[in-house]
Amino acid sequence: QVQLVESGGGSVPAGGSRRLSCLASGGAISNYCMAWFRQQAPEKERERVVSIDNDGSIFSVVDSVKGRFTASRDLAKNTIYLQMNTLQPEDTAMYFCAARSCFTSTYNIWGHGTQVTISS
Repeated sequence: QVQLVESGGGSVPAGGSRRLSCLASGGAISNYCMAWFRQQAPEKERERVVSIDNDGSIFSVVDSVKGRFTASRDLAKNTIYLQMNTLQPEDTAMYFCAARSCFTSTYNIWGHGTQVTISS
């Protein structure tokens, strides 16, 4: 089963940019539907931010990040990315990479997450 490791989190000033990476091992990302989620507080649910289907189609899910966040992938590096621009304090969250079989609807493979903190 594929394993996912996120990196790239840290503290960013408001208005800044950051790129997160999710390195997959044990399976090719082209065989999975993948997504970036975020969890803004432990008591809040994780929300799906953007999806990348196995054919490379990208879907932004959260209205507040449309036009600011974009996802991409590098098949040679077996890595997906989340480019975040014009970051705002409300983007502070733990960001997770997730994968699922494209024949199912539930993301069942998760990384450990990477924390992004936006300072105002």
